[in-house]
Amino acid sequence: MTTELTHYINGEHVKGTSGRFADVFNPATGEIQAKVPLASTAEVEAAVKIAAEVQPAWAAVNPQRRARVLMKFVDLLNRDMDKLAEALSREHGKTIPDAKGDVQRGLEVVEYCIGAPHLLKGEYTDSAGRGIDMYSMRQALGVTVGITPFNFPAMIPMWMFAPAIACGNSFILKPSERDPSVPLMLAELLEEAGLPKGVIQVVNGDKESVDALLYDPIVQSIGFVGSTPIAEYIYGTGCAQGKRVQCFGGAKNHMIIMPDADLDQAADALVGAGYGAAGERCMAISVAVPVGDETADRLIEKLIPRIDALKVGPYTAGNDVDYGPVVTSAAKQNILGLVQTGVDQGAELVVDGRDFSLQGYEEGFFVGPHLFDHVTPDMDIYKKEIFGPVLSTVRAKTYEDAIGLAMDHEYGNGTAIFTRDGDTARDFANRINIGMVGINVPIPVPLAYHTFGGWKKSVFGDLNQHGPDAFKFYTRTKTVTSRWPSGIKEGGEFSIPLMD
Repeated sequence: MTTELTHYINGEHVKGTSGRFADVFNPATGEIQAKVPLASTAEVEAAVKIAAEVQPAWAAVNPQRRARVLMKFVDLLNRDMDKLAEALSREHGKTIPDAKGDVQRGLEVVEYCIGAPHLLKGEYTDSAGRGIDMYSMRQALGVTVGITPFNFPAMIPMWMFAPAIACGNSFILKPSERDPSVPLMLAELLEEAGLPKGVIQVVNGDKESVDALLYDPIVQSIGFVGSTPIAEYIYGTGCAQGKRVQCFGGAKNHMIIMPDADLDQAADALVGAGYGAAGERCMAISVAVPVGDETADRLIEKLIPRIDALKVGPYTAGNDVDYGPVVTSAAKQNILGLVQTGVDQGAELVVDGRDFSLQGYEEGFFVGPHLFDHVTPDMDIYKKEIFGPVLSTVRAKTYEDAIGLAMDHEYGNGTAIFTRDGDTARDFANRINIGMVGINVPIPVPLAYHTFGGWKKSVFGDLNQHGPDAFKFYTRTKTVTSRWPSGIKEGGEFSIPLMD
């Protein structure tokens, strides 16, 4: 029986009224397991109106009490970790340990946001002039919005709504229609933790919902994570409407392997970073760049048996499964199409997963692991984000050639270098024009108290996600100049006042 999912509006599960639905699949079996309503413009506007009505009272709650709601929310996340992970895996397809990691990395941002009383403190200048004091305040924006992707249905919503709520905003979440159950569960848990009804709402939908949010004059800010073309559209449209917007787009992350690197360590790192979560990560390593043919030959030799040993299967097969299916049949076909393009354009397919089939799950969206060698920068598999279990090897003659590859690519989300040489590592970290850098670390996702963000066409906007930047993004600074006259008033002043 197919479940009909809901929106979450003003503290209640509300059925969709548009008459439009999207299918939610079990990626392991290919079966439709639920239908999610796609909101109309009128439904979006109703949610925005509620968010605007409840936000001033929430902003008036002092930061310490707002933080206590998040403290309770962390307890509830830990309590329901298994339940959340199972729901996430059922709709996304990732393994249970990976699903728990999805929840955990979001939870860590919530923990950081519990420090809101400190992070929201303004500045104060005593006696800026005779009898004049100045101080600044960080104040909430109002109604804020997050549009989040399928690949991290717990983590990325928490990256957005935790700081937004901590700052005193209300928040409308428009999650991916591919795996919407966990976002609905998170909203329920926030209200169980003491968040007033309407401060967080979940509106499921597609482009109609997105456009309704972009053009609604009440909405003050929009955060987005997804593909670069949509990031460009949301950023351009949102900014044109006078909203504060941060958008994070695609990636093509390079890992440079120097001749002095520990190749066993590098090979292990590449397998985990390239094939984990079926490659459906914006921080996945999709390009290996060994320096020198000898390094490349030795690396390929070490990669092949590791890739051949990967266990691909449904999350129900146990915690030793390395990765599961991709999210949809369309995603599978796109990946396999790009693999074929790589072959047609002359790359060497060293590990060929095109014929992969899992007994009992033939209708599932499983994609076998692929490894290319002798990939060149003019090939589609190098230029495009594949978002699947495909690792491309681009051989570089020198370190300068290798670093040039990463620097010349249009995407600049993450990168890594594996080396034993500190001078090389330091030079790489200083010169590279990419936002997140790993040194002997394959997926350099910063912890919650630093910020997450790429460069170039991987990001649109001037502030990163989580960490201190989040509190800047979800607040406006107001500066007050104050004077309390004492003694006999001397009458009006008609020239510009000077702070002498």
